[in-house]
Amino acid sequence: MGKQHQEGDEELTMKELVEYIARALVDLPDKVEVTAVESQMSVILELKVAPEDVGKVIGKGGQTAKAMRKILSAAATKLHKKSLLQIVE
Repeated sequence: MGKQHQEGDEELTMKELVEYIARALVDLPDKVEVTAVESQMSVILELKVAPEDVGKVIGKGGQTAKAMRKILSAAATKLHKKSLLQIVE
């Protein structure tokens, strides 16, 4: 029924979430890269996409990026952590 994740795999789950959303938005899904850095209290995710797709993940007025951050924040809150999504070119 889906992947089972062990305790300590939270950043992997959140990483997969960001990857899934980003791949659905861009024209070049193979260029999507997400790296995760986890500490006891936080998860930092760095999203890298093709230069021509940056606008698609940021969205008009930053609305798409804001929505992705809200979803990520909700997932992190469930794990009692803070989250940060950085979009890099």
